[in-house]
Amino acid sequence: MAAAVEQEPQPLSLELLPTDPLLLILSFLDYRDLLSCCYVSRRLNQLSSHDPLWKRHCKKYWLLSEAEKTLRKQSWKAIFLSIYSDLGRYIQYYATLKKAWDDIERYLGQRCPRMIGSLKDSVQEEDLDAVEAQIGCKLPDDYRCSFRIHNGQKLVVPGLMGSMALSNHYRSEDLLDIDTAAGGFQQRLGLKQCLPLTFCIHTGLSQYMALESVEGRNKYEIFYQCPDQMARNPSAIDMFITGTSYLEWFTSYVNNVVTGGYPIIRDQIFRYVHDKECVATTGDITVSVSTSFLPELSSVHPPHYFFTYRIRIEMSKDALPEKACQLDSRYWRITNAKGDVEEVQGPGVVGEFPIISPGRVYEYTSCTTFSTTSGYMEGYYTFHCLYYKDKFFNVIIPRFHMVCPTFKVSTARMETNHNEYAMDEDEDSTDTDDYEDRHRVLDIPAPSGRCPRHT
Repeated sequence: MAAAVEQEPQPLSLELLPTDPLLLILSFLDYRDLLSCCYVSRRLNQLSSHDPLWKRHCKKYWLLSEAEKTLRKQSWKAIFLSIYSDLGRYIQYYATLKKAWDDIERYLGQRCPRMIGSLKDSVQEEDLDAVEAQIGCKLPDDYRCSFRIHNGQKLVVPGLMGSMALSNHYRSEDLLDIDTAAGGFQQRLGLKQCLPLTFCIHTGLSQYMALESVEGRNKYEIFYQCPDQMARNPSAIDMFITGTSYLEWFTSYVNNVVTGGYPIIRDQIFRYVHDKECVATTGDITVSVSTSFLPELSSVHPPHYFFTYRIRIEMSKDALPEKACQLDSRYWRITNAKGDVEEVQGPGVVGEFPIISPGRVYEYTSCTTFSTTSGYMEGYYTFHCLYYKDKFFNVIIPRFHMVCPTFKVSTARMETNHNEYAMDEDEDSTDTDDYEDRHRVLDIPAPSGRCPRHT
């Protein structure tokens, strides 16, 4: 019997592989690898042009919908390549920024239509190139990408980047268009090679982006400037950091807006931060607090950190009618980062004595300052019942913390001897007269009214 002859297995040829497994393999490739497959063999060239493979990339990178594809009357691959030829340098940023813009437009469309109406159309690559030539600095790609979607907004009120209103202070920040931003490009000491991203017509306030790593800043860092009022050197500018890159700065802000983290009040975005644990319920009354840091009223040197807080007092809608009551007084216990404690007690809140009844909400805003970078407040309100006028009770105000954002001390100040400017940083006075004095130190006109503090 002849020995069986072993046959060597035939090498598996690409041409012999079934189509479906090959298409499945190709579906896992990124667009670069998929394009490279076109040059490997005739068969891979045909398969890598399979239109459904490009649908995923169009949706992933360009957020293209089926309806938009229908309007374009092109294949998915043709659309992908067409958009790539225009926006390819931004492919790692475009989808994230486009989603952020779409989200905020959709969210504010009904709530703040005037604000959305102020947004400008996109600019072209040559416009951004011209700005780079004008200022002599390269713009980061994530920043450029945002302008390919929207060219900021018109200088209007309210501004897209948030508002703040106290009894004697108001600000509303616009997101600058590229030409206005370029016009505000800084080359002076203290703000060298910094580009403004926002502007407030009421305060002159801007958030800046550093286009180079100079004067102690990191490249593309975003910050509020804070002039050192105690330094003789005008270039001594401290910085309250608000972002490490444009992408992180803009998308984190949008996320706070569209998730309801920042409240919409009278068609404006208010940048109050609410800690979900900062809520206390006493009987049928719930008190919650949100806070915000105001850089334009703060300084690192001298140490003066200004915070505002918004308090919401609400009685349950299920409470009995006879539970209706009126606020008589407040008590605050205020503690700074050093453990120093101040107690404040007074009638009403912001000059009012609100009545709370089932389902009713009362909100008000007040402010405080610390000579330390953080502190917290807690206390209680005293109410009396409207039906039983001799019945009094206290309602707890939950402890809420206020923390100054990360800041950098000016390199010009670090190079200067400040012994002659030494001050007592243990002082943490919070009375209104002291507030007005410090307000002048910050080179801001003294307010005509009085800020209702600790109310």
